[in-house]
Amino acid sequence: MIDRTWLDAAKGDIPQWAASMPKDADGTTIDWDWVRSLDLMHGVGTIPESTPQSIHDALKADYATREHLESIIAQCNSTFMTDYDRFIGSYRLPRALAYANRRLNDNINTLLHLGEQQHLWVVSRERRGRTTVAVLRPYSGSGPSNDDQGMLDLSGEAGGTSAGNTAAENSDVKFPTTVALDDVQDRTAAILDARAERRKAQRFQKRAGDAAMARANLSGATSPGGAALPGGAAASGNATGHHPKPDWRDAYLPGRDVDAVMGIDIETTGIDPARDYIIDVGFEFMNMASPRPAGEPETYAYEQGYYAAGDAYGQSRLAFGVPPENAALGNALIAKLTGIDVRGRSSEAGYRLFDEWPQAQAGLLARLTQQPYVAHNATFEHSWFMLNVAGYAESYRAGRITIIDTLPMSRQWDPGAVPTNEHPYGDNTLDAYAKRQGALDSAHNERHLGLEDSHIMLVAMKHHLAALKAQGKGPWGSTGRAGVGGKSCGRKR
Repeated sequence: MIDRTWLDAAKGDIPQWAASMPKDADGTTIDWDWVRSLDLMHGVGTIPESTPQSIHDALKADYATREHLESIIAQCNSTFMTDYDRFIGSYRLPRALAYANRRLNDNINTLLHLGEQQHLWVVSRERRGRTTVAVLRPYSGSGPSNDDQGMLDLSGEAGGTSAGNTAAENSDVKFPTTVALDDVQDRTAAILDARAERRKAQRFQKRAGDAAMARANLSGATSPGGAALPGGAAASGNATGHHPKPDWRDAYLPGRDVDAVMGIDIETTGIDPARDYIIDVGFEFMNMASPRPAGEPETYAYEQGYYAAGDAYGQSRLAFGVPPENAALGNALIAKLTGIDVRGRSSEAGYRLFDEWPQAQAGLLARLTQQPYVAHNATFEHSWFMLNVAGYAESYRAGRITIIDTLPMSRQWDPGAVPTNEHPYGDNTLDAYAKRQGALDSAHNERHLGLEDSHIMLVAMKHHLAALKAQGKGPWGSTGRAGVGGKSCGRKR
């Protein structure tokens, strides 16, 4: 029996959030009474009757609910992290809203397929700016132009659809296109673009203000701590003559005293932690400087037979499931990328969902706080842990979590990461970085499974650090950092 009572209990945190966060990420005043009215335990999606207009209206309502929820979720991180007086004691409410939003997103995708089955529209998944959205077009007698979400039979017949047919062709329930499509188009891309433009304008205003203070020589007076002037020197230099500009990711670079770390990688059903699910977690430990602990098993069998455990130890691979509605939809893109077919990962097939498994979350959190954890493009893992792991946000804010990222190691310190037309900042994918550092044979590619990717990442990091130390560069250069380095939060009052 899954205990979901925490979802309703999370509403008890609303007064704390309402006092600190009056507006959402789009600058709209939040209706906290509306949030309080949501049935987070049983779902916030709309289940319609099987008529054209009811399907249309349900999709329109679900899109509106998702927009409201996601605009609130998007603002929670910055509010929580800048709550220096600790008015907000817990990140439980954003996790609860994200939990409900994932199921709502499944409901939206189900409605999109139901509309296809009944010939109300054709769905195509198209890249628009920063995201991929579902674009609805009138049904014209042909099947969907791309069906990368798998097949779903909602006709009421037993069994699923065949791989060669579209959902529409398998349905006995067919209606003419009698609904408007303009008001049921996914607005996610436009919303994200608008937010990005606002952030850009805010950054411009801040830089202009900093520059004006510098010209007036008022920086010291207004910033007793000594704020850095615009255009300062780079925090680190590349091991060759290429010197990338300072980047916010540089905060995640390791220091010269880094040693025991845990490498981690997750595989998910998409890229949005408020819409998608964690389905695979792999992690292992490795010491960057000291010997491998005695008594640890000498070998570990990775999926790739050509991987050797070497200095790695404490390997773990965890598999998680998805709700039945998500499994029914399928996910061909993830199946192709990772080999994981979510159609076989339903909770009805015995797989536990990560966001419904508090013991798994607690076990992972305990490991994440024991030593620095390393990931490639670590902000991805961090964003998922914030909205999936109970206690993670609180531990991170309290300074109990340190994050190291091999992506800026590649970008700043790897001689092979030189700008090209195809890669303006250098090729800094894990695949490219691991190959340059001798952790992955050029004849093979990144596996896109959590444990295997964690392994090649740590091997590459260890090789890279050894080379940098021998050259007196990277952490051992003039701008290198003492200690373990990485990104962690200090307690502020």
